[in-house]
Parts: sequence; C-alpha cells; structure tokens
Amino acid sequence: MGSAPPPALRSHKRLIVLGVLGWLALCGLCGLGWLVIVYPDSRPAATGRVTAVELGEQPSLQAVAADLGRARLIAQPGVFALYARVLGAGPRLRHGRVLVTDAMNVRELLQRIAVGYGATELRITIPEGFSRYDVAARLAEWGVCAQDEFARVSAQPDQLAQLDPKAPSTEGYLFPDTYRVRDDTRPQQLVRRMVDNARKRMARLQGDEASALGKLRDEFGFGLHEVVTLASIVEKEAHEASEQPVIAGVFLNRLRDPTFKPKRLQADPTVAYGCRLAPALPSCLGFDGKRITRVMTADPDNAYNTYRRDGLPPGPIANPGLSALRAVLHPAVHNYFYFVARGDGHHEFSATLQAHNAAVQHVGER
Repeated sequence: MGSAPPPALRSHKRLIVLGVLGWLALCGLCGLGWLVIVYPDSRPAATGRVTAVELGEQPSLQAVAADLGRARLIAQPGVFALYARVLGAGPRLRHGRVLVTDAMNVRELLQRIAVGYGATELRITIPEGFSRYDVAARLAEWGVCAQDEFARVSAQPDQLAQLDPKAPSTEGYLFPDTYRVRDDTRPQQLVRRMVDNARKRMARLQGDEASALGKLRDEFGFGLHEVVTLASIVEKEAHEASEQPVIAGVFLNRLRDPTFKPKRLQADPTVAYGCRLAPALPSCLGFDGKRITRVMTADPDNAYNTYRRDGLPPGPIANPGLSALRAVLHPAVHNYFYFVARGDGHHEFSATLQAHNAAVQHVGER
C-alpha cells in the first residue's frame, strides 16, 4: 500500500492549482475587459463608404457578423458576434434595411444594428435640389426619423416668420449641407438646424449681394422669397452648374420682355412638385415622380403649374444651394427664351419658338 503524500506536498499542489485557476481567471477578465472596453473602439480604414445591411425577420448574430465581415466593415466577424452576445444583443437586433459606413467603430455598428445601446452620430448629406420630401426620405433611410413625421413638421413655416413671411412651408430653407446628427434626433430639431443654417447663409448672401438684390427688386419686385423660389427652379432644371446662370436668364427674359406672352415659366419640375403637394388631383393620379404628361401640364388646378399660371409658383419647389441663388442674382445676359434637355446633362438654348421647335425635333431624333 502506498502512503498518502505528506500534508505539505498536498498544500503545495493545492496552491499550484489555485494559482493556475487564478491566472486563468485573470486572463479571462483581461480578455473580457479587452472585448467590452478596447475592442468596441476598433474600426477599419475609413473611406466614407456607405453600405446597406439587410436584417431579416429573425436575424442571427453570426449571420449579421458574417455580412459585416463580407462588407469589410469589421475584421473579425467571430469576435464581433461574441462581443454582441456578451452584451445581450441577440434578441435586440433590428429588422429591415440599415445603413452603415466604414467610418463607424464596432460600438457604433452595434448601435446601428441593435436597439437599446445608445445613439450613433451620423454624417448625412442633403444635396442641392432636394425637396423637403427628398430630405424626409433620406433621413428615414438612415433611421433618424419617420418620413411622414419629418414631412409633416417641415410643412409648417413657423420658423420662417422673419426670414420669409410668404413661405408656405420650410421648402427652400432646409439648406443643402452635410449635417452631423444623432440617429435619435427629433424632426423638429432637424428642421430647426437646417433652417438656422439657411438663415445664416442667406444673411451673408443678402449682405454680399445687396446691389444685385436691389436690381431684382426694382425690376421685378423680387424679395428673398422670389429669389429663393426662382433659384429652386433653376436648381431642378440645371444639371450642370455652368448652365445655371443661362437658365436663370431664360426665365427672367420671359418675365421681362413685353413681347413674351403669356409670362409663364413652363417648367416641368414645378408641375411635379404640385403633384407631390396634391397627389389626389385627377391630373396627378398615377404620377411616378418622373414623367410629366400633357394632362398634368394642362391642369389649371395644380397651384404650381407654370404652364397654366403666370409668373412664379407660390413658393420654392426644392432647396437650392448657393450656386443657384447666385445664378438668379447674376443671370447670364442673352436673348434666349427657350431650352430643351439634350440628354447628356446639357441643354439646347433658343431665341425663337421656331428655333426651339427645331431643337426639340433634333434632340428627339438622337
């Protein structure tokens, strides 16, 4: 029979086991600390690339992590899945389409794909020529606010009482820019920020362009409201910034020349905007947002139909940038009254209706 090890040896072995267990526990704590403290700040090389992540009805952490890995948004899908699991994100994953960028770190990615982990700051660009409906759609696409809620709030012109008392909505004053916003920002706050941005830009413009504004006021009775309205039409018509002053000159020639009657701008984008405001109009039924029909241009009940109503529409039809605003303040001087899109981003300009009709036929034959 063997003898039992002496107590000192048993005690020594016990200390070794406890030491190993303690070391393993310490390693585990260090690993857990790295996972929840250091790892969340990691990110790939940021280029500003935007990626849409599709989350199904019952997404799994492994599948979502794999998708993020394939999109080169994370380097270690397995580690990301473990991180999200440790934080209990499995039952909190969102459903549907979520936009993310490669500038987001791991923590921000989790905040975007799961509910309850805080808000993420986003950089959202509102391009020149976006209408308030387009702005609403982009904000909804990024998950910032509901599309119909922003459209409702932006329809109220209260914040423009001093800037533009004639404004029927905030259209024209949601200034195109890149905004840093949290994805839990309320629509009222977003509208206020965009309008405040417009107020600052317009104040600077009015100071720098006092002489040009004075000329438009003396000749056409234009104030800021009319300048922004015409600039919004120019913004929608001109695909190239170089053509903005030329197109502004066409519209002003129509309003100025006593032989051009009736004094109608005949701008398709104004008709389209009227249908967005009043989609129930018989002429607007079935409008796809792109193709303007003869029935639409013939409808006098469309308040923004510049084919049937003289002068400018009731208000802006989009949010113009500084380039379009300056084009109205400094229009090109020429004798053109007509233009037609060539299909390559440029237009064919004409001084007479006969020349315009020939240009239309020529463009149609291409």
